[in-house]
Parts: sequence; structure tokens; C-alpha cells
Amino acid sequence: MIVKNLQQKKKFYPVSGRLRNYLGQYKREISLPVQYENLLQSVDSYPLMNDKNEDTLWQTMVYDQHYGKEIFEGLKQIYVLLRSGGDQKIMDNLYVDRVDYCTFGNTKPFRIRIVNHYNDNHDYFYVKKADASRIYGLELEQLLSPNEINFHVDQDTLVEEHIIGVPGDDFIENYLEREDLNEVRLAKEFIKFNERCFVRLLGDMRAYNYVVEMTPDFEHNQYRVRAIDFDQQSYEGRKSFYLPQFFKNNLPVVNLCSRLINLETSHQYQREERTLIKRRFNVAPTRINRLRESMCEDRISSDEQLSSLKSDLEKFHQDDRFSQCRTMGEITFLNIAILLDLKNEAPVRLLQS
Repeated sequence: MIVKNLQQKKKFYPVSGRLRNYLGQYKREISLPVQYENLLQSVDSYPLMNDKNEDTLWQTMVYDQHYGKEIFEGLKQIYVLLRSGGDQKIMDNLYVDRVDYCTFGNTKPFRIRIVNHYNDNHDYFYVKKADASRIYGLELEQLLSPNEINFHVDQDTLVEEHIIGVPGDDFIENYLEREDLNEVRLAKEFIKFNERCFVRLLGDMRAYNYVVEMTPDFEHNQYRVRAIDFDQQSYEGRKSFYLPQFFKNNLPVVNLCSRLINLETSHQYQREERTLIKRRFNVAPTRINRLRESMCEDRISSDEQLSSLKSDLEKFHQDDRFSQCRTMGEITFLNIAILLDLKNEAPVRLLQS
């Protein structure tokens, strides 16, 4: 089965008071010097082309000189906040090289290119509209995955650090045939990534929504597949959307896994990943419980998709508690509890029923 393209863009869901309390408690909500709406106040824009002179579908924004100077100073402050906890000592070494705007993404993000005067090294971060589903996805990534991720929220603005790696579609096109590719290690990591996404119900992991990190080891490379798009956290109504193996542009990697990894070994890797997620769950139970309380009360998807996913997961797990779930948050944490064998970690209301 191959998942088809999404039929429509994802709906935005506002950040609730309960979620804002959570973000404030864990230092995710802070005052930012630049808001998303400020970056829309450009006087012109032009297409950003790649090194092959192809349109990237990003637009580079042009601002009034006085207004732009003020905005760029605020963007530098945000970058310093994301990367060094607000240490102002490095501010003088930085300048904003570009502000790019993407019109085709769900969040219509701005990508900020920051350059260091001293050595011309550059980095990026993103300014987006705050969406509750995406914020839950970012928090679950921080708490349950092997990856650190930094972001902050202020009112309706979300800022995120750039995640380094080769975009999945570029990796599939340009790296799968390389002689130095360690196919078995890549296959193992993709199976584990597939499992991470399904356990916490992160959807839409097509090849362009994740990156591949390559780390040289004393014997061949190691690989880490990292999600970079969290818009579809607990949003879609079909179980297959939460399994990267079912997306058409991931098929070359899926075929690699099928060729190199037998079913018994694949199940072993799945169990290994669930064990690691369970350990992370047990490291921060209080914080995860606070997140769960908020997510189980929030509306972050439509009634139709909620009903569809309940039905799919009830059949998959043979567990009628899914039929009683009222929200995507309850579905997510029941799914986590079942897959990680966490007897007391399903939503309390479902445990008591």
C-alpha cells in the first residue's frame, strides 16, 4: 500500500491556555523581539534560485531600510537565544544575510540565514505561525526521541532552530548508490525511525519531511533519520500516515530494508527502539504527564479524522478502548501505553473505564 498525497493543507489549531501554562512552566514561552506578522511587512520579494538556477519556491524578502535594520537586530537576538541561551557577547559577530519566505508550506515559514562576520560560517532558524499540533510534535520529539530540539513560542509566533542533515529526498537520489554507503546500518535506522513515528503518531514523513545525519565512525558511517516537519502530529485519520514505510518516495529505502533485513531482525529493531523510548519516558514522567494532560484535552484535529484513526487503531491493536477516546491526545497516549507496555500510562479516564 502506498499513501497518496494529502488532499488539503492542514488546519491550524490555536494554542490553548493549558498548553500555554505548560510552555511557560518549561521555559518554552518567552517574549520575542520579532513576531511572525512583522516579517510579512516587506516592500518587495524575489525568487530564490539554487545553484542550478532552479526556482526553490522560496521568496527572498526585501524590507524598507529603517524597518529592516530594526527587524534584523531582533532576529539576531532570537538566534542568540536559540543557540546560546541569550548570550549577547556574540551579537556583534553576526548579521542577517537573508529572510526567505515559503508560500507552499502549511505554516508558511520564514527561514532566516545568519552569518558570522569573523569566519563567514552560516546557520539558519525558522519563524512560523504557532500551531498546537506542531508544538505537541516538537515537545514529543524532545521528550521521546534521541534528538534535542530547541524552540520558543510567543503569542502566535513559533521560532525553531535549524535541524542539520541531508534532506531525505536528496539522500535517496544522491547517496543510495554510493560505494561508501553502509546499507545495513541505514536500513536498521530507517526501521527504528519508522517505529519512533508510529509510537508517538507523527505523520506525513515523506522523504522531504526528514533529514539523514551521517556520522563518520572508525568503521563506516552511522546514520540518524530525523523528522524536520511536525505539522502532522496526531492529525491524520489513517494509521498508514504514521508509518513512513507507506509513502511512495520512501520506497527505495523500504526496498533496501526488505532486501537486507529479515522479518525477525526487523521485529528485534522495533523492540529495541520501543525500549529506548520507554527509558526516555521514565526519565521525565512529571513533564510528560503535564504534556499528556494538556494534549488529551486539546482539539488538534477534525472529528472525522479522530473517528477514522480510532477505528484503524482499534482494529490494529484489538483494543476497544480506542473507541472511547475523545481527542487525538487520548489516542496518542493510549497508543504509546500499549506499544511501550506502560500499564499505568494510558489516559486515566480510559484506564478506569
